[in-house]
Amino acid sequence: MVEKNYKKRLVDAKVEEYLAAAGAVCIEGCKWCGKTWTSEHHSKSAVYIGDPAGNYSNRTLAQLSPLSVLEGETPRLVDEWQEVPPLWDAVRNVVDKRALKGQFILTGSATPNREGKMHSGAGRIAKLRMRPMSLFESGDSSGKISLQALCKGEFENKLTGEVDLSELIYLTIRGGWPGNIGTAANHASILAESYVQAVLDEDIERVETANRDHTKMTKLLRSLARNESTVVSNRTLQKDISDRDGSSLELNTIASYLEVFEKLFLFDNIPPFSPSIRSSVRVKQQEKRHLADPSLACALLRAKPSVLLKDLNTFGFLFEALCERDLRIYTESFGGSLYHYQDYSGKEIDAVIEMPDGSWSAVEIKLGAHQIDEAAHNLLSIKNAFLADEKSVPPSSLIVVCGMTNAAYLRPDGVYVVPLTALKN
Repeated sequence: MVEKNYKKRLVDAKVEEYLAAAGAVCIEGCKWCGKTWTSEHHSKSAVYIGDPAGNYSNRTLAQLSPLSVLEGETPRLVDEWQEVPPLWDAVRNVVDKRALKGQFILTGSATPNREGKMHSGAGRIAKLRMRPMSLFESGDSSGKISLQALCKGEFENKLTGEVDLSELIYLTIRGGWPGNIGTAANHASILAESYVQAVLDEDIERVETANRDHTKMTKLLRSLARNESTVVSNRTLQKDISDRDGSSLELNTIASYLEVFEKLFLFDNIPPFSPSIRSSVRVKQQEKRHLADPSLACALLRAKPSVLLKDLNTFGFLFEALCERDLRIYTESFGGSLYHYQDYSGKEIDAVIEMPDGSWSAVEIKLGAHQIDEAAHNLLSIKNAFLADEKSVPPSSLIVVCGMTNAAYLRPDGVYVVPLTALKN
């Protein structure tokens, strides 16, 4: 089922790795991020549960006889399996009976209610998270600088080309949606706006049986967009909604709505980093808030290019989200993990890249080149704090990811500076 026009994704290697190790792979993530296209690329046959053809005949057949839709050349794609949750157990049973690797690829853009799914699938079905495209995957980064090599200290100074602020704003508004690549600037926001509307009008009903107040859900999403790339509590979201929208939401309502959005993979929050269990440094344990793609925050804020050009403070947070989306995709492609750091002494690191061997790199994100000195000073200060704590392991690399710089270079103080539009995994 290999498509001639398929644009390769960094997750491709992981899909092949998981197929070789497990009986089935479940590729999860927000809708429209390319799960089906990627799964088709790795499959030899497919059944599309959400296909409306024949009055949704595939779904009806799967409901009546789950095993019947699993017959076909392997790996067999079962697209949008969550629409018929018993398919999960059916796949698990077939995998057990065949005792072979790489039998199925399941895709899901929502987590179904537990009803109808009886077994975790542990040992049979490996889960893999997929995200929208990074700039390297979409062809908007030159890929001159490897993040993996950089974290290992393998680096060479390079001119990377001029970067236009309007282009960075366009890339943020457009997002990493495969179907939106190449869209003209004046139409770039339409897909993300449609995404938000589809979530509120259709998708919530697929994962939640209780009636929900769409107006309140919209206000919560807008509050999350206003707090993109920040560490905020539910109580802060509650106050923000009250102050900005003149309405109130109970804390338990906010928690309930967030759980629904989580089931739809609408979030991609970054967990906190702790350098060592032996360290005396006390770190905060709050996640940094991110929507699945920065374009969704732009859509919710109605942030058009002309608005963001005049409000670089807001765009700074959105640019940070764009960077961290890409850093996470790159990092996970080589087996690393992405975190953020914040301790009780006021020290913060925008992003922490932890390598498979346990070493880690500290990353500061800045839109403008005039902010590089400040970012480097912060990174060096934090490194010195870790060096002073004999129980902690200091960062192996200090990196500033910048929007508006035309070169990747190593500063005399040992801090690397790299443009986002030159990065790859």
